[in-house]
Amino acid sequence: MLSLKAYAKINLTLEVLGKRADGFHEIATVMQTIDLADDLTFAEAPDIFVESEAEGIAPEENLVLKAAKLLRSRLGVRSGARIGLVKRIPVAAGLGGGSTDAAATLVGLCRLWGRAVPKAELSAMAAELGSDVPFFLTGGTALAEGRGERITVLPPLPEFSLVITKPPIELEKKTARLYGALTPTDYSHGEATHRLLAAMKTKSPLREDLLYNSFERVAVKVFPNFESHRRRFAEAGAKHIHLAGSGPTMFALVKGPGEGLRITVVLERSGQPAYLVKSIAKTYNLT
Repeated sequence: MLSLKAYAKINLTLEVLGKRADGFHEIATVMQTIDLADDLTFAEAPDIFVESEAEGIAPEENLVLKAAKLLRSRLGVRSGARIGLVKRIPVAAGLGGGSTDAAATLVGLCRLWGRAVPKAELSAMAAELGSDVPFFLTGGTALAEGRGERITVLPPLPEFSLVITKPPIELEKKTARLYGALTPTDYSHGEATHRLLAAMKTKSPLREDLLYNSFERVAVKVFPNFESHRRRFAEAGAKHIHLAGSGPTMFALVKGPGEGLRITVVLERSGQPAYLVKSIAKTYNLT
């Protein structure tokens, strides 16, 4: 049996540059994997089976199953697999939980079936599954452009700690509704991302003022009671609060585990799940 961890991500910057003719939006984002992860296992089987106790994932939306079927079709193999999935990353949270599971499935099944697929080919399949999936094939720190599928791997940032919390907000078609709430005034030219990339060249610690998310303004309007949950996060001790991806998860950088643990404990006592995590380097070594 083969085991892999599928790590979550945050967006250090997330800029929406405008809407494209194909209906997607052009973005510029610096993404970073963190050590909150789902666990996947892969074992030989006569067909493809996905076993998970995770709730809130409809079979037709299960990216693990979609990834497995897509890979088997493209490789032209008859092999199957029994895939076990233990979810720890909150679902529909802006942390890339489904996308990272899909990427892990592509990598895991290539290894299980003994097939060496070129990275470019695997990345093309990943892009078919979702805009964030190609990033998770390498993880670490990376610039994503286009609709998110064009990845440039960046030198790793100095390790940093953060607290993340997902408010109990469930919203159908969340990402589409957030994009739909944007107006041209929310679009940018990538300035925030360029500033972060320039600062990264100095190899200095990550600064709060370099973080940016185009969805910050509309999140307050789209997510019910979002402001009250952000206020609760601040009252727990978070100094600078940022939206994670398309939300509703929020995160705050902390100076170290001590500060992070204090914030996490306060949030957990109030009934709001929270995680103290840290940044991690790339996840899979693909050639």
